[in-house]
Amino acid sequence: MKVTLRQRQKGNKISLYLDFYDKGKREYEHLGLYLTPEPDKGKLTKAQKDENRKILDLAEQIRSKKHLEAQNNIYGLRDKEKQRGKFYEFFDALTENKYESLGNYGNWNAVRKMIKDYDPKEVSFEHLNKEWVEGFKNYLSREAKTKTGEGISLNTKYSYFNKLRAALKQAVKEGLLQTNPADYVEPFKQDDVQREFLTLEEVQKLANTHCRNKTLKRMFLFSCLTGLRWSDIEKLKWSEIQHSENLGNFIRFRQKKTSGAETLPIAEEARALLGEQKGQEEKVFSGLKYGNWNKTYLKDWLTDAGIHKHITFHCARHTYATLQISLGTDIYTVSKLLGHKNLSTTEIYAKVINEKKVAAANKIKINL
Repeated sequence: MKVTLRQRQKGNKISLYLDFYDKGKREYEHLGLYLTPEPDKGKLTKAQKDENRKILDLAEQIRSKKHLEAQNNIYGLRDKEKQRGKFYEFFDALTENKYESLGNYGNWNAVRKMIKDYDPKEVSFEHLNKEWVEGFKNYLSREAKTKTGEGISLNTKYSYFNKLRAALKQAVKEGLLQTNPADYVEPFKQDDVQREFLTLEEVQKLANTHCRNKTLKRMFLFSCLTGLRWSDIEKLKWSEIQHSENLGNFIRFRQKKTSGAETLPIAEEARALLGEQKGQEEKVFSGLKYGNWNKTYLKDWLTDAGIHKHITFHCARHTYATLQISLGTDIYTVSKLLGHKNLSTTEIYAKVINEKKVAAANKIKINL
């Protein structure tokens, strides 16, 4: 077994963790030790450098001890140590491993904070049981809040509780728990999500209505015409915009959410929204961070167009999917265009279209 000390920067600190590698299998152990990174401007002070050196020396001592145990096949000692360890530290390490996928990392990080709020004393594996898991479920139901101080939605509870279940399942796999206590606790049921979208006429209205932020307008309409998420549009580079005789205009990119490599044909109107070609490594859309100001611009733009739906930027992706299905594109093709891994994810849009058809059919009444 090889034991390596690794670093990962997170915000204004560098996290230290151990990487255990043995015969193709890998696991990690977060040390709870942090270094101070070099500032963007200037250099570290002598005191900061000395502190970093001490922390690195300590981390290296821990690494050497773990490596010696592995070399001498003292596996039982390590398992016992971990069983007496804190579950929060284990969950913390799992969260750090999700860092490459920011969307997923954000959800795990939110659960990590809630576990800390729920149990400040930090339960050890040997005391982790059904009652603790039920307590966390009750915490999500009654106490967990959003940033605005509101209770979290049912689907958020469903997602967060499943992150806990996944962590406990991993702990069983690593021999830290004999059974998963979450298996004995009824999980939250997933709520049907109302996916709001725009009609073709509404998209056309937006295209012909002034928006205070021209870049936001182009990005939103581009999403309506391609189904790309904000995260993928925001990072889009000119090197990813390509053309061929067979496909016409298309994008070759990697989804930020799933890391899946995609080739997406785009229409002439969508290409026109991108503007004039620039340097290969330059971003197609630059200078826009999607925050509260731009949410206000989007809301005002919709109001000026006479649209009074609750529309977020992500609704542009829903719009693309529902328009494709309503205009006759088969669900398998729509699934591929959206980059969905499972067809069941795309079937939600077909369900929405069917509900709209039923509602439309019931509008015609002749009072027989």
